[in-house]
Amino acid sequence: MFYFLVFLAALVLSAVFTFFIAKIARYYKIIDNPSGEKGRKIHKKPTPLLGGLGIFLAYFLLLFILSDRFLSGDLNIFHLLGFFTGALILIIGGALDDKYNLQPARQIIFPLLAILAVVFGGIEIIKISNPLGGVFDLNKYFFLSPLLVSVWLLGMMYTTKLLDGVDGLVTGIGAIGSFIIFLFTLTTNYYQPDIAFAALLFAGTVCGFLIFNWYPAKIFLGEGGSLLIGYVLGVLAIISGAKIAMALLIMGIPILDVFWTILRRLIKGKNPFKFSDKQHLHHRLLDLGLSQKQTVLIFYTLSFVFGFSGLFLQSRGKFLALVFLALLMFLTVLIFWLFDKKKK
Repeated sequence: MFYFLVFLAALVLSAVFTFFIAKIARYYKIIDNPSGEKGRKIHKKPTPLLGGLGIFLAYFLLLFILSDRFLSGDLNIFHLLGFFTGALILIIGGALDDKYNLQPARQIIFPLLAILAVVFGGIEIIKISNPLGGVFDLNKYFFLSPLLVSVWLLGMMYTTKLLDGVDGLVTGIGAIGSFIIFLFTLTTNYYQPDIAFAALLFAGTVCGFLIFNWYPAKIFLGEGGSLLIGYVLGVLAIISGAKIAMALLIMGIPILDVFWTILRRLIKGKNPFKFSDKQHLHHRLLDLGLSQKQTVLIFYTLSFVFGFSGLFLQSRGKFLALVFLALLMFLTVLIFWLFDKKKK
C-alpha cells in the first residue's frame, strides 16, 4: 500500500507541475517550433518545452520530504545532495538551451558539471560482476570509479537526449526502466527498499508527465528533461550496486542506435557527434509507415521484455542477453541498409 501511495503522489504532483509549467513556457515563448532544422522535426505545431522541470520538481521535492526512506540503507545525505545538484545543473542548462538554443560545445558543459556533482557527492562504482565469474574490484585503482561513472552517465544522458524524437518515447522508457529497477531491488537476492523507493518515485513522476507527453504531445521534455531521464536511470543503476547490465538491457536498443549513428558518421567522414538527422531507428520506423504510437510501443516492448528478463538472469545470462540484443540491432541495421540500397 505504501508503494502504491508513493507512486500515486508522484504521478499527481508531477502532472500538476507539468500543467502549470506548460503555461509558463508558452508565456515566455520557450517553445519548439517545427519549422526549424530543415524538416527534421516531426511534430506539426509549436509545443512548449521545459517539461523536465516538472519531473525534477516533483521527484526531488518528494525525495527530500521522504528522505528517511531514501537514506535508510548505505546512502547518506552527501549522496543525495550530489544527486540533486547534478539534476539541478541539468535543468538549469536545459532551460537555457530551450530558450537560447545553445551550441553543442556549450550544451555539454552542463552534463559534465552534473557528473562532477555526482562524483564529489561520493556516488561510485565499487565493483563490476564478471560474466565469466567473479568480480572486478575497482578499489584497487582510485581513478577507475570516477572514470567509469563519468563514461556511464554521459552515455546514458546522451542516449536519452538523442532518443527524444517521438512523443512519449523517452518518457515511457524512463518509466519502464525505473519500474524494472524497482522490481529488481525488491527481489530477495538484491533487497534494497531504499533504492526501490527512489526508483518507484521516479516512475511515478515520469508517468505524471507522460499524461501530457503522449501523442499528440502538449509539452516536450526539453533539453534538461531528456538528459534528466538518462541521468536518473544511470545514477539509480549505480547506487543499486552497479547494476549496469540491467540498465543496458533496458536501454540496449537506444544505446546501440547511438553507437551506430556515431559509426555511420565516421564512415561517411562526418562529425560523429552531430546527430541532427533522420537516420535514428525511430525515424526509420516512421519512414516505413508506422505511426508515432506504433513506433513508441515497439520501443516500449523491447525495453520491457529485455529489462524484465534481467530479473531472472545471473551475470552470464545477462551478458548473453546483451549479445543477443546487439545481434538484433545489427540485423536491423543490415535490413535498413539493404532497403536503402534497393531504393537507389
